[in-house]
Amino acid sequence: MEGFKTVQDAINSIPSNNNRWTKIHLQSGTYVEQVRIPHDKPCIFLEGEGRKTTIITYNGHSQTDKSATFSSYPPNVIGKGITFQNSYNLGMSIPKIYSPVSGPVNRKLIALYRAGVVPALAARVYGDKSAFYDCGFVGVQDTLWDAAGRHYFSNCYVEGAVDFIFGRGQSFYENAEIKVTGGGFITAQGRENGNDPSGFVFSGGRVEDGAPGVHTLLGRAYRKYSRVIFQSTYLSAAVDPRGWDAWHYAGQEQNFVYVEADCRGPGADKSKRVPWEKKLDPRDPSLLRQFSKEVFVDQDGWIASQPTS
Repeated sequence: MEGFKTVQDAINSIPSNNNRWTKIHLQSGTYVEQVRIPHDKPCIFLEGEGRKTTIITYNGHSQTDKSATFSSYPPNVIGKGITFQNSYNLGMSIPKIYSPVSGPVNRKLIALYRAGVVPALAARVYGDKSAFYDCGFVGVQDTLWDAAGRHYFSNCYVEGAVDFIFGRGQSFYENAEIKVTGGGFITAQGRENGNDPSGFVFSGGRVEDGAPGVHTLLGRAYRKYSRVIFQSTYLSAAVDPRGWDAWHYAGQEQNFVYVEADCRGPGADKSKRVPWEKKLDPRDPSLLRQFSKEVFVDQDGWIASQPTS
């Protein structure tokens, strides 16, 4: 990023309607700023020197549409070796908002706001064909707004407590490390109807507890056709036995597509899961096939067509 004082300055220097891949290399260091890639600047490759050493951070909060440290709107954007962090609320104790005995707490949001926990996004991603390799996304509430479009996350780290992977993205998370730092929900997926192609697929990877005694649900229904799949994922004891929550859509659970397949670990015991979690017929591999990387997000081979270095 030689010659530029900020990451945003480097992005601003790229011509509008750019159609050739342009790499912005960030040296190791901490960049304290909000970064925005606008709609008219596709084909940007934002490359750091490792997610533990190249960090973009900010402490915006209160509103999901304004708080994100990193916002990306156009198609064909790549991030590699960078951590996107929202420092607001990091390190605070999050109240337990779900109890395996009493069920969902209806006054959850009141409790959170009284505790000072508000939306504070690390990143929001809108553009189709967006890919992130070896990146980190660190926050507390609403860490990663996986908003819309086809997205691919490879070997990424995501940390949070409440709805910290949410949105209507059509996304494939391969070998993700998910760290739960407080009681809440990992996902809040917002599929709107039966023809909506969106959903979150987690293939491989791990869900780990990042604080003593935390309990989390794998997801809650952010919209009435919510869709989340965990396949071959290690689930720690932080995962609550019920697994999922219908939130405002109780009585419409038949519309959800919540699946766990070949998961392992102490949190993978499905004997006490909600009864409406989708059951797989081992004789019919077609359901999981439709959630493979090739079929779900990479139908036209866009992942291999993008640069990786």
